[in-house]
Amino acid sequence: MGGLVKEILMLPFAPVRGVGWVIDKVVQTAENEFYDPAPVQEELVKLQRARDEDRIDEDEFAEREKELLHRLEEIRVHQLQQGGRPGL
Repeated sequence: MGGLVKEILMLPFAPVRGVGWVIDKVVQTAENEFYDPAPVQEELVKLQRARDEDRIDEDEFAEREKELLHRLEEIRVHQLQQGGRPGL
């Protein structure tokens, strides 16, 4: 019966708990997207294609490739810190 009383007493706070849950889900989804290596890997493929088709020069390619590889490393480190296996 103590659980029922607690639930009744906590009822006015239900909207706050609900908002907190929604915020947690939004943050989790945003983090999942931010730390997803697939878009970065896709960008590397597009970059290689642009170089192969002479749409960018070697210097631009090298600089952008360096940025993308750095981003993949950040993702890998984050995944390891979260206790998961890197998806790279």
